Amino acid sequence: MVNIRRATIDDLLAMQACNLLCLPENYQMKYYLYHILSWPQLLYVAEDYNSRIVGYVLAKMEEESSECHGHITSLAVLRTHRKLGLATKLMSAAQKAMGEVYGAEYVSLHVRKSNRAAFRLYTETLGYRIHDVELRYYADGEDAFDMRKVLKEKSHGHGHGAHHHHHGGGCCSGEKVVAKGGEGKAAAAE
Repeated sequence: MVNIRRATIDDLLAMQACNLLCLPENYQMKYYLYHILSWPQLLYVAEDYNSRIVGYVLAKMEEESSECHGHITSLAVLRTHRKLGLATKLMSAAQKAMGEVYGAEYVSLHVRKSNRAAFRLYTETLGYRIHDVELRYYADGEDAFDMRKVLKEKSHGHGHGAHHHHHGGGCCSGEKVVAKGGEGKAAAAE
């Protein structure tokens, strides 16, 4: 049994170790600390029955943007624990928190053009679409797909049925967003 839970500061070394085992893009500990101190609601881990971290998602809110959106910085699952749906569960938890806590309109991420397994996960399972291609995005010169997933449709005007969130410091403030109308908003807007 693998448990998905919010990461704590005590998980950061294990998250970094998982990253080093799984991915060519590695980060210094201060980058993990920056994420957990800035957006503690957006970091999740997959923990096995021995309390070992076997996967994680590192996510943040983009603050230099006019649009309120989240970004998946890094996602990794140990090879021994793949094909169990853990990446999907980790991503879903982070995406849900982006929408509920920060009112994110969409989530962005980058994926190597050569990473077919991740590309299939993002497009076929999680509903991401290619927004752009970033040439030579990675340190080794490989291109990246810039991908996005819409979390909620933008409301236009103040007419009937438009939902607006009013909270203090902008979308990335971390203040709880209270949505009216429940889960059917996106379907009703289509």
